[in-house]
Amino acid sequence: MDIIISNSNSKPIYEQITSQIKNLIITGDLKSGDMLPSMRLLAKELRISVITTKRAYEDLERDGFIESVTGKGSFVADKNSDFIKEEHLRITEQYLQKAVGTAKLSGITLDELIEVLTMIFKEE
Repeated sequence: MDIIISNSNSKPIYEQITSQIKNLIITGDLKSGDMLPSMRLLAKELRISVITTKRAYEDLERDGFIESVTGKGSFVADKNSDFIKEEHLRITEQYLQKAVGTAKLSGITLDELIEVLTMIFKEE
């Protein structure tokens, strides 16, 4: 599992870990039942505090992405397709918010934006 931590990123380190693991699960790179590295091992590999990895794992567990079993470790939780679709929709909304902001700054109308989006959607 490759996690890249950036000290120049405005996000706290635990959020960087959380978002990267979520992304690995959403994209299917980590599958249901896959074991995650222990908090201590991940902290050692990333050269960060165990407290930081603990916070990331707690957030992932709270959000339903992983399950922790005392004495056995943390595993990717079973995900239903509705939950994954909802997460993809949330990510899509974030990209669309950026696109709308850029369009407004550029004077692009809603009709023009819808036309471009429709064209792109049909091409894919």
